[in-house]
Amino acid sequence: MIRTWIFLLFPLLWLIACGPTGQAPEQGTASADTSEAAGYNAELASELGADPYGMKQYVMAFLKAGPTRSQDSLEAAQLQRAHLDNIRRLAEEGKLVLAGPFMDGGEVRGIYVFDVRTVEEAQALTASDPSIQAGRLVMELHPWYGSAALMKLNALHESVAKEKF
Repeated sequence: MIRTWIFLLFPLLWLIACGPTGQAPEQGTASADTSEAAGYNAELASELGADPYGMKQYVMAFLKAGPTRSQDSLEAAQLQRAHLDNIRRLAEEGKLVLAGPFMDGGEVRGIYVFDVRTVEEAQALTASDPSIQAGRLVMELHPWYGSAALMKLNALHESVAKEKF
């Protein structure tokens, strides 16, 4: 029953979000309703690179189990530490907006959201990851359209993280 509701609700939500064309609005286009939303902050929108919908383009990466996972436990732990250090570095440089593991132990191990415009830029960033270099992980990259407010996520995270990884 729940699947049926989700199946029926998803197209409606997609239509509401994307309009009758079924596509996300192009960047830089305005809707027919030009009234500004309550609480709109033009200065913040500009700072974050938001389009009129408060959105921007990113590249999303799905981290998948790679072909080389035969490392012993010590080497795997060292690679994981280097992987986490690389995540921190990319976040501090402002290139990585969001990162985190999936908790189900499946083939898809985690996600990244890069603040770059092209898949090629994201490929260059992923090449710096020691787990990618060792073949322990591989990346599947996709252009993604999401809220420009994600750009504030790392700063907000710092205020709620009691310990660093």
